Amino acid sequence: MRFWLGTHNPHWLGLTSVPLFISHRRLAPRHTYPRAIGEWALDSGGFTELSMYGEWRTSVEEYVDAVEEYSVLIGGLQWAAPMDWMCEPMMLERTGLSVREHQERTVANFLELRDRGPFIPVLQGQQLADYEVCMGLYEDAGVDLTAVPLVGLGTVCRRQQAPEIARIVNELAGAGVRMHGFGMKSLGLARVAHLLASADSMAWSTGGRMSWMHKRERLCGGEHKGGCANCLPWALRWRDRVIDGCGVFAEVA
Repeated sequence: MRFWLGTHNPHWLGLTSVPLFISHRRLAPRHTYPRAIGEWALDSGGFTELSMYGEWRTSVEEYVDAVEEYSVLIGGLQWAAPMDWMCEPMMLERTGLSVREHQERTVANFLELRDRGPFIPVLQGQQLADYEVCMGLYEDAGVDLTAVPLVGLGTVCRRQQAPEIARIVNELAGAGVRMHGFGMKSLGLARVAHLLASADSMAWSTGGRMSWMHKRERLCGGEHKGGCANCLPWALRWRDRVIDGCGVFAEVA
């Protein structure tokens, strides 16, 4: 499994060769970009955008143009998430739409993007049956999710302690889907890492901030003043601990 270190600091692209996962919302306001010295993947920033507006206000054309620009000017971009629609209850309340409507919009967006950049399909839902329905929507559109290199698994990052998540991952992996787990925590990874093709996490940032506030051990060795919520040494050492703790990572770089 490949582990992508999530970060809200785009300049890290020029500082480490560790695979990074970065949001479009962090890159879009920039006028210049670092040149990547390693590989990285792009998050569309959909959770933030839908939370703020209850809809996508970034257009497909704007997103496609941005991804093309990142590919050329930054380099090293391996894949990008589509403009998908998450299915958490709070998100459904925000948009006023149903799980099925979110799924249909997610599939429709991938169909619009798939030939215009390195975009991956994403499965959305709440219960296992929802994800199976979403797979069916892709199948009806002529997309065999067992034949593509990677499929994002959405709406899991905030409920990884739920037994249903392990069941969902088990069933989808058993069906032959190579999944990327978005926003995984160390506990969630310990349970399902052996079933995932890849995952990302930036849980290190919260840990870095809490470590300073509660005077816990600082993984960076106290190399700077203040908290470690933006600290690359902390993030890299946290990554090493997660990988060592899971003990099932076959590919981490």
